Amino acid sequence: MVKAAGRTKNTARTSVWLQGKASRGGTRKGDQPSGLDRERITGATVRLLDAEGLAKFSMRRLATELNVTAMSVYWYVDTKDDLLELALDAVCGEMRIPEPQSDPDAWRDQLRALAEEYRGLLIRHAWVSPLVGRYLNIGPNWLAFAVAIQHTVRNTGLPAYAQNGAISAVFQFVYGFGTIEGHYIARCAEAGVSQDEYYREAIGTVHHELAAHEVLESADELIRARGEDTVEEMWHRDFTIALDLMIAGIEALVSRE
Repeated sequence: MVKAAGRTKNTARTSVWLQGKASRGGTRKGDQPSGLDRERITGATVRLLDAEGLAKFSMRRLATELNVTAMSVYWYVDTKDDLLELALDAVCGEMRIPEPQSDPDAWRDQLRALAEEYRGLLIRHAWVSPLVGRYLNIGPNWLAFAVAIQHTVRNTGLPAYAQNGAISAVFQFVYGFGTIEGHYIARCAEAGVSQDEYYREAIGTVHHELAAHEVLESADELIRARGEDTVEEMWHRDFTIALDLMIAGIEALVSRE
């Protein structure tokens, strides 16, 4: 068991998946807390993060959820960072990774599928986005996702020097879009209203407070173009169009090579 004074780490230099840390725990038979294992602890962590958010999460709160002492949890993870890293990889396993296709033209559908899976992950678990850039993300599920992305982008026909740029363009866009959508949904839930109710209230407030501002002239045209769509339909359409534009950009870049 690690002493409390040693439960800090530089996340830029280490990872729970390095130095054998991922398989740590339960090695001192007869001493470790009964009824616990990493899978159960990680599952409870995900549930708490989903229910209460990242800011409220603590090892003490987790221990209460598991009905054990905080020290019992430290038999299986060295730090809170290690546990968050495990939770991050666990939810990444929810994403359905498309099977590699022999048809090189299948990359468009595969890229859309991977983008939709990532967007869905960010929406379901709003706490994921602030953690993605905090860790190395070298757990088995994140690595499988990364390999699928690399394989798909390689099939676009882009030269090697351009492939990282394509990956950045698509998946940093998805990251931003999914983060904003996830925060919007979380805010609606906190307010106890539907997405459509919140949208109507927000639009009404903006029109009232900024009635004389020129920004509303162009904004009104865009709002009218949405017709009677629900907010969920708006999210889907905007995401699809943006992704189509990126795929068209990749195709244009390939044609220039």
